[in-house]
Amino acid sequence: MKENINLVNNKNDSIENDYTRTLQFIFIKAALDLFPGAKITIQHSVGKGIFGEISKEINLNEKDIEDIKVKMQELIDRDLPINKIKVAKKEAINIFKSYNMDDKVLLLEQVDFKTVNLYELDGRYDYFYGHMTKRTSDIKAFDLIYYENGFILRRPNDYQTFTLPEFVEQRKITKIFRETEKWLDILDVGNVGALNDKIDKGELINLVMISEALHEKKIAEIADKINLKDEVKLILIAGPSSSGKTTFANRLGVQLRVNGITPIPISLDDYFVNRDQTPLDENGEYDFETIGSVDTELFNKHLNLILQGEEVEIPEFNFIKGEREWVGKKVKLPSNGVIIVEGIHGLNPILTSHIDEKYKFRIYISALTQLNLDNHNRITTTDVRKIRRIVRDQLSRGHGAEDTLKMWHKIKRGEKKNIFVYQEEADVMFNSTLVYELCVLKKYAIQELNKIKEDSIVYDEAKRLKGLLGFFREIDKDIVPQNSILREFIGGSIFYKY
Repeated sequence: MKENINLVNNKNDSIENDYTRTLQFIFIKAALDLFPGAKITIQHSVGKGIFGEISKEINLNEKDIEDIKVKMQELIDRDLPINKIKVAKKEAINIFKSYNMDDKVLLLEQVDFKTVNLYELDGRYDYFYGHMTKRTSDIKAFDLIYYENGFILRRPNDYQTFTLPEFVEQRKITKIFRETEKWLDILDVGNVGALNDKIDKGELINLVMISEALHEKKIAEIADKINLKDEVKLILIAGPSSSGKTTFANRLGVQLRVNGITPIPISLDDYFVNRDQTPLDENGEYDFETIGSVDTELFNKHLNLILQGEEVEIPEFNFIKGEREWVGKKVKLPSNGVIIVEGIHGLNPILTSHIDEKYKFRIYISALTQLNLDNHNRITTTDVRKIRRIVRDQLSRGHGAEDTLKMWHKIKRGEKKNIFVYQEEADVMFNSTLVYELCVLKKYAIQELNKIKEDSIVYDEAKRLKGLLGFFREIDKDIVPQNSILREFIGGSIFYKY
């Protein structure tokens, strides 16, 4: 039964991904038909859509977007076939040279493929890592809007009714993506081809040092913001799986100490309800992702007492027994202290409903990837977090890649319900991605992905992730600093317990 549910969930994810790639190809075809020679960059997810930019002689405007949208619908109405063809790598390079797509040329020249799978639509060729639908008419619903001097390509949130969700602006997420874009400009790395080129030219050490320095500077800036708010006594850190919350919280604690503030960490895990009180999901399994799995009443009671200056004995959760234990662990907040709480429910207002708002400072953290394979193939935040978790699960939790991929749909569902809905409520956001990280994770992730057999329901996903990692140069983990967020996943962190 559980295997059947996983099969359905993985199939649904596959449908969404295939639909999205097909929609992007139709968009690219339509835009280049109208504006030959334009440079199209697919960048990142925002507002349940995909943001991108079009660079051409005359700046993009709303009329251009309307024209592209009409052209896309014409291509869909014509019910054109989308053909997958295998060509020699040299032929693919020549095609992209004729299109003046240097990003694709550079990337293909770096890999040792003999052949390349291309997709063809009405005479236009392109490369996409992953499958597509068979015909343009498979696209039943979409929208295209002008946004921030670029565009947002919107897709359904339900692939049975093909309904489009309401567009909701996400100003803070957009801002953090823009910040990351500036980081990549500083590093002079816009795509994987440019990253590999830097490594080949012996510039790796500088790349690592500057990447880590950008992280440290941002963390120091957040600590300074907290320092300026005299009443802040409770720092709430939330983010999806494999964002690096634990390392971030520790590094923030170091920067707070630099400012004369003493951080007092409290783990939400210790406030889990006992196993026999844990809510069940629709499949009758324990739902550890819901806020109901946390004893919020006891948590709020303890926080209020601590904020009033009292010494409080806090519990310690025994995961083997599945229950809280009282082992004499006591907490008292000094006059210069702040409480740091990190966990998936950190931004949920229910978690700290009895605490005065003036005491709170909220931080959202995620690996918001801005690096692209090439201009038309973005590397999703989800893929980076999957790869991070595959490596960490094997290292510290004894889980294989197959187990991690099978449970990912449940992780994704929990994040959608418990994290993403609150991300815009954060006072600040931190992007934990590192431009070089997939080069380090590659070796360990592929070792685990190779263990997944062809009859597994996640084999195709494993094959896709290996294909993605195949584009990256491999670099040794010894170059990664011990306090790096990346160390939380590869081992050797001075902050993380394995």
